[in-house]
Amino acid sequence: MGNRVTREDFEWVYTEQPHTQRRKEILAKYPEIKTLMGPDPHLKWIVSGMVFMQLLACYLVKDLPWKWIFFWAYAFGGCINHSLTLAIHDISHNVAFGNKQAKWNRWFAVFANLPVGIPYSASFKKYHIDHHRYLGGDSLDVDIPTDFEGWFFCTPLRKLLWLFLQPLFYSLRPLYVNPKAITRMEIFNALVQFSVDLIIYYLWELKPIIYLIAGTILCMGLHPISGHFIAEHYMFLKGYETYSYYGPLNCLTFNVGYHMEHHDFPSIPGCRLPMVKKIAAEYYDNLPHHQSWIRVLWDFVFDDSIGPYSRVKRLCKLAKEN
Repeated sequence: MGNRVTREDFEWVYTEQPHTQRRKEILAKYPEIKTLMGPDPHLKWIVSGMVFMQLLACYLVKDLPWKWIFFWAYAFGGCINHSLTLAIHDISHNVAFGNKQAKWNRWFAVFANLPVGIPYSASFKKYHIDHHRYLGGDSLDVDIPTDFEGWFFCTPLRKLLWLFLQPLFYSLRPLYVNPKAITRMEIFNALVQFSVDLIIYYLWELKPIIYLIAGTILCMGLHPISGHFIAEHYMFLKGYETYSYYGPLNCLTFNVGYHMEHHDFPSIPGCRLPMVKKIAAEYYDNLPHHQSWIRVLWDFVFDDSIGPYSRVKRLCKLAKEN
């Protein structure tokens, strides 16, 4: 079973998140970065292509044996679905159609959600705004594991299980940590999603549905791309709560690896985040970052000093809603 990790609580800090101050300093020195803000004109076409590719895959897998259904779900379809969840992440910041077309962004996120198989986009947006506004906020940032997760998943085997079950914790944790009323957009998201699922089932029966949902669950669990979940905010070095990754998997994940840059400038689409790093290089080049998401997963499982408790936590005052 391995040894219990040494950490027995989160890393509590009593300072504001570092991104606010760094954003102010960078914009004061490099005001041209403001020109990078705004919609990505290519995002809607890339996402649409991925959605239709998965619909084509549903037709192609409908007669395959079950073992090949799960193989292609993990090796291909799940990679696309995970990439689509990260497109939804970008769309939640209104970078598909811009801030002036907020509803178009929300509706397009529902469209991007279709191959995922489970309604996700509307709930994600509702909580993701808090993740940026209250990074590390106790009972506000639902990206942080619960005390039970930190206490129980404390050995290599248990951490491996936690990674496999990550989609379950990721989806259910908000209901326990910071429950919110169901919105009309979430109802719309669910109705559209389940309607399309039923149409796919009517046309091609059960296997394509299993292909989509299994791919989502498998590739958001124990999978190389899922290394970003751990890489982004788990404290591998004391004093640092956000980390970037500049490797090749960014090509499949809408540059989510540029995570320090993203938290500094969430209104800049992923395709332009490398330009932020290039312009303000002195602010990022000397900060710790990850070389490999696979190595991140390996270290998370086998390094006794790292586990679900390896997160920075702070007390945040609830901002007034407009």
